[in-house]
Amino acid sequence: MAPLPSLSQAIGAALLTRQPRAKIMAARKVARDWRLGRLAFRFDTPMPDAPGRPDAPELLAPNRMPRRGKAGSVRGRLALWHAVAHIEFVAIDLALDMAGRFGAQLGEAFVADFLQIAAEEAMHFALIERHLRGMGGHYGCLPAHSGLWDAAYETRHDVSARLAIVPMVLEARGLDVTPAMLERVAASGDETGAKILQRILDDEVRHVAAGVKHFVARAEASGQPADSLWKSLVQRHFKSGLKKPFNDSARGSAGLPRDWYTGLVPLTSSGNTDLREAAGGIRPSPR
Repeated sequence: MAPLPSLSQAIGAALLTRQPRAKIMAARKVARDWRLGRLAFRFDTPMPDAPGRPDAPELLAPNRMPRRGKAGSVRGRLALWHAVAHIEFVAIDLALDMAGRFGAQLGEAFVADFLQIAAEEAMHFALIERHLRGMGGHYGCLPAHSGLWDAAYETRHDVSARLAIVPMVLEARGLDVTPAMLERVAASGDETGAKILQRILDDEVRHVAAGVKHFVARAEASGQPADSLWKSLVQRHFKSGLKKPFNDSARGSAGLPRDWYTGLVPLTSSGNTDLREAAGGIRPSPR
């Protein structure tokens, strides 16, 4: 009987998949094959430093992103949904890389959690991309910012740092900004969009919770207080600092204590982050 393919080989192949629809299918297949016992818990293939990317969208530095259209305009709505689509597309790779890069170190339960997250991020992207097409656009019709993979590359050698930054900062930020975004989308009459954002919000609470769970276990195993370790890693690897507003209720549901993050807001913080800027580096139009 032929040996089962290795888990790392399957994850690495999914990461290097370039086209969006193929990436969706690859992420779902890895998660399904692992769940059904079709992959060996073997790590014989290194993870790539960067995942495969389609020819479009063009990736720009955040400060080169075009200004969004007027709030409520077709252009503005398309820019918002395209930014969210890009976040979800990169999130597929962030979850795959988490499982493939650190799975051997943290074990099968860790792998199962993050492959499930990868499959859910793929589903989110598919829903948003379909919604974009209903608006006359598609993923790649606008530029997107290039910085979303930076956190993964920065923390590629340290699973504690990766957990601290990706689920517990970046995904937690989604918990903060999505409710107001959902309210605006619903007020505009976009019922489908509101349902998509609600599904994403519900899932992201569980995604952040998975990050918190594994981070705390990692801290306890190393004999370090989880709160002080998290704060030190955020200060080292997330130089821009955390920004208000915080969705304390959703963060609490995910197991992220308020006293962990409120003390990390810079004294010079300008306060609220523009929703569309938070959702993909889109610069606000001048008032």
